[in-house]
Amino acid sequence: MATINLENLPYELYAKLQQLAATHNRPIDVQAIALLENALATQTPEPQRETTKSAKEILADINRRREQLPTDVEWPDSTELIREDRDR
Repeated sequence: MATINLENLPYELYAKLQQLAATHNRPIDVQAIALLENALATQTPEPQRETTKSAKEILADINRRREQLPTDVEWPDSTELIREDRDR
């Protein structure tokens, strides 16, 4: 099990943690773990499940994204960029 040491914990916050632990009849460390579990459970989003796409759907996504690229941007030539890197 991991250990967390907190430095510069404000006394007011520690006092509230002590009071809350006493209210729930728990030791301070157990109360802190419970608070962390509750906070992380409510703030952590569910991981998105990846669905398998067919090849047609993947190609359609690629084409749609390609069409959304700005056309007025002058993209650098990749050959020139590679040469610059090699010359360094």
